[in-house]
Amino acid sequence: MVPQWPSVRKMAKNNNADAYDASQIQVLEGLEPVRKRPGMYIGSTGYDGIHHLIKEIADNCIDEAIAGFASRVDVTILEDGGITITDDGRGIPVEKHAKTGLSTLETVLTVLHAGGKFGGGGYKVSSGLHGVGSSVVNALSSRLVAEVVKKGELYRMEFERGATKMALKKMGKTDRPSGTSVTFYPDPEIFKETVEFDYKWVVDYLRHQAYLTKGVYTTVRDNRTKDRTAFYFEGGIQSYVKHLNIGKDVLADSVFYVEKQVEDSIVEVAVQYNDTFVEMVKPFANNVLTPDGGTHIVGFRTALTRVINDYARKSGLLKEKEDNLTGDDIREGLTAIILVKLPDPQFEGQTKNKLGNPEVRRYVEQVMNEYFAYYLDENPAVAKKVVGKALLAARARKAARAARDNIIRKGALDGMNLPGKLADCSSKDPSESEIYIVEGDSAGGSAKSGRDSRTQAILPLRGKVLNVERARLDRMLNNNEIVSLIKALGVGIGDQFDINGLRYHRIIIMTDADVDGSHISTLLLTFLFRYMREVVDGGHVYLAKPPLYSVNKGQKKSYAYDESERDKILDDIIKEKAEKGSVIPETDDKIKRAGVTISRFKGLGEMDADQLWETTMNPENRVLIQVKIEDAEKADAIFTKLMGDEVQLRKSFIQSRARDLDLEELDV
Repeated sequence: MVPQWPSVRKMAKNNNADAYDASQIQVLEGLEPVRKRPGMYIGSTGYDGIHHLIKEIADNCIDEAIAGFASRVDVTILEDGGITITDDGRGIPVEKHAKTGLSTLETVLTVLHAGGKFGGGGYKVSSGLHGVGSSVVNALSSRLVAEVVKKGELYRMEFERGATKMALKKMGKTDRPSGTSVTFYPDPEIFKETVEFDYKWVVDYLRHQAYLTKGVYTTVRDNRTKDRTAFYFEGGIQSYVKHLNIGKDVLADSVFYVEKQVEDSIVEVAVQYNDTFVEMVKPFANNVLTPDGGTHIVGFRTALTRVINDYARKSGLLKEKEDNLTGDDIREGLTAIILVKLPDPQFEGQTKNKLGNPEVRRYVEQVMNEYFAYYLDENPAVAKKVVGKALLAARARKAARAARDNIIRKGALDGMNLPGKLADCSSKDPSESEIYIVEGDSAGGSAKSGRDSRTQAILPLRGKVLNVERARLDRMLNNNEIVSLIKALGVGIGDQFDINGLRYHRIIIMTDADVDGSHISTLLLTFLFRYMREVVDGGHVYLAKPPLYSVNKGQKKSYAYDESERDKILDDIIKEKAEKGSVIPETDDKIKRAGVTISRFKGLGEMDADQLWETTMNPENRVLIQVKIEDAEKADAIFTKLMGDEVQLRKSFIQSRARDLDLEELDV
């Protein structure tokens, strides 16, 4: 059961709640285009689209919490396919709106660009830049029910596909707290792929919002399965930073944290270092993730570099003749959240990927210059570890540059001097070219013989490549297999990385279908994720899926990629024999009943060139799995668990998934 509304309100209600009235709702334009072109408003009409609807409504609830008017947000996935999102905020105004002549609630839900986020005084800070959320959700729902509680009175409206079905009705007195509740059902006429909500998506979304809005209580309940999750983080983004550093050795248990108002904006920053070689910085503006950064991240990085260099100089950790530490040196192992709240965020584009407000850079720099410098002075042991790690990164950077320069002098990283074991394709058009990264010389030989040499290149690798999760660039450049891969792909590495140099638009990892093959694939994916992220983000990385079984009946040969597919082939053969009246042995052994021989491939090296082409390389028949990063934060956590130094984390991860393993595949 979801607990009832808590009697103790952790987030204080704003005393100006009564000032939120119809005059603060601004109307910009009509709603008609939404159902005609839904993709313009929610991005897609698939899985992402229906979950974007949740975000549009729930973001309004979070805005109430950010403004200090709400303390909780509750989401319930209903058994009949709907979803209810409730807050305990002020409640959408219900009186008649002067401009539309409709009730304000109906105006908000039926008129595009109607809301309290366009300078009318409804919100000082809002994540809803365009303010189209509620009306868009209504337009794209087969049914929507809105309930508002104000001053102990319950009001209700109902809609069908954006049109009013039941006018605003006063339902009477209620003991429910003030706030807004919206229940909606995605319209199957719009969302033809799926209208089913993903509980896990909702959990992840609300967890992030709880981290970013300290003191807000969020819950999600799934009435279909009776699952329930709740979040409350008194520490806000401090808790978020600690969450991101789970499984990593931190330089200090304490988290640097500051929250400061500068003019009409608020700057909130949390910082903690770990012993890895990668940076994890997540910038937000009004709770909206800005993955492409913007002025807030520029201000943060500028101040961070200046403050640490100043401290290193005055403490004597950085000698007079030594060069300043670079930003890359200082950000190695950095985990940070930058959250700015401002009244008029200027995002670049509908996707809000980058913040453009120029004044925000100054705000963040000002806060970091003062408070992070104070933190280092007050915590000299922590400061010494941070500077020491940056100094090690600087030495490694210089060593990597020397190693790279040495390799370049020898022509090893020169695109004109490709690795000797690379069997390149004749095409010079990257869009039609693909490279197979193959496990072992034996499989590499078969792949070279069986390939289409015009568009398919083969790069065999010997053994397991270096685990780059625990290695800096200087060590990587001493590894022959890593260097061969860098040379073959043509994009460079480190500060010389350039995605425009990519020689193949499909990078296909082809390893044996066993545990060792999976390990090699993971090592390669770790390298690509950590050092060539743009290649993965661009959709260029694939995993080949070779078959596990060959099913042979006379001259006819079929291939199966797993046990279920093998059994289906056997069932089809048995069924065909029965239809022909053939004698079928009375036995429980499907193989004997089908009268076939089955070969199980132990590795790619067991296949000859024709088999490898037919099953794994022929574009007409092959199975490729495209590698996508749906959630970089989760991907980072998985790579840390699987490839990091924490044995217990890896052990727990494996044990938790042991029930999903097929022991026959593992040859146990």
